[in-house]
Amino acid sequence: MVRRYDPERRQRIIDAAIRIVELKGIAALSHRAVAAEADVPLGSTTYHFASLDELLLAALEQVNSEPQTTIESWGSRLSKDVPLADGLTAVLEDYASEGRGRIRLEYELYLAALRRPLLQPVAAAWLDDMVTVLARHTPDLPTARALVAIIDGLLLQHLLTDRPFDRAEVRAALGRVLGEQGDAP
Repeated sequence: MVRRYDPERRQRIIDAAIRIVELKGIAALSHRAVAAEADVPLGSTTYHFASLDELLLAALEQVNSEPQTTIESWGSRLSKDVPLADGLTAVLEDYASEGRGRIRLEYELYLAALRRPLLQPVAAAWLDDMVTVLARHTPDLPTARALVAIIDGLLLQHLLTDRPFDRAEVRAALGRVLGEQGDAP
């Protein structure tokens, strides 16, 4: 039997794992499901990733580095000419409009870190990166941490409900964290 050289196989396996988690959740992830989705032999998944945690780690690292999820891209959209609550509301609205699947994927991977120690450093780095970016636009680090917490809560609530993104509600919540008076539209 001739062994086929396939330098992209590892990447296809990671991409397949991401698609499975995005569509069906982490509970649906198995070496067998990934092999079928990636159209590779089952042995290839265990060759490249001895455990599902290793595969989840690779998936989380990739998701965190992709342009649509890169925290730096959020920071680059914030301007000193626009109130921070307005800028963040626009970023979150665009993010939410891309669909719940991507947000669900990121939170599936992020929350998996609660039970999988291998994922915790990557998830913690994601939070720290977000705090660092927002701290450039806030008066202090505690305010940036509070913004990250409210953003996480707002996105999770968006995921868990069938309600559409409510721009005014999100803007008001962010404004309250930032100590703005009143509820700006």
